[in-house]
Amino acid sequence: MTNTLPLIDVVHVNGVAMVTLNRPEKRNAINDEMREALINVLETVNKDDSIKASVLTGAGTVFCAGGDIGGMRDRLNAPPGKVGFNGWKRQKQTHRLISTIYHMDKPIIAAVNGAASGLGCDLALACDFVMAAPPASFSMAYLKRGLIPDGGGLYFLPRRVGISRAKELIFSARTVVADEAEKIGLVDRVTNAEGLVKDAAKWAENLSFGPASAIALSKSILNRSVDLPLETVFALGAEAQSICYASDEHRDAVNAFLDKPAR
Repeated sequence: MTNTLPLIDVVHVNGVAMVTLNRPEKRNAINDEMREALINVLETVNKDDSIKASVLTGAGTVFCAGGDIGGMRDRLNAPPGKVGFNGWKRQKQTHRLISTIYHMDKPIIAAVNGAASGLGCDLALACDFVMAAPPASFSMAYLKRGLIPDGGGLYFLPRRVGISRAKELIFSARTVVADEAEKIGLVDRVTNAEGLVKDAAKWAENLSFGPASAIALSKSILNRSVDLPLETVFALGAEAQSICYASDEHRDAVNAFLDKPAR
């Protein structure tokens, strides 16, 4: 039977976009069609001023099993002279997806409900925060397929767990369960399975109470700050603060504070 459901499901709750990978019969594995659908959804969410934050999760019992293995076989069946170039083009689209997540102007939380393997692990790591339920697990499984991490893991993983542990997790391709993931910093919070999505949505609301402009500017600088000298961060901050000084939100906040009745 052909699945007529959308590959990406989106529900808006109190200003939070709940984005669900919706291919449970394939363990939410990412094929070309699903990747494009997710990019389109996230770009739409990012442009919608009524949405203040996002939660990314998976339908069923798996967050995302990674890249679609069937698609890998199809690519290998292409003429030998085209395999490399076809792969390069696909890499560009994969990197576009990860960059879309990472550069969202609004906070985005991965609510990991089950296995997050390979590209699925990278999807979670590209988010600002990772919340996991006890059934969640994480695996940089690329070497099992004769590949290197190509979805941002070489960048995000060492920034979360340190370079030595990142090497260990990539070289061993072992599975990390939720409790260990929280202990080593791969996960920010662990919550119960029944309340995962609700708790992630509440956290997203708490993270997005401030002005959208200030959040977006702060996030833009924070995403680059690890690789920049202090003076450059100061310069970027000064430019961003100038924008905030001229915003309606700043003016309203100052007036509201100064005009409130004395107690």
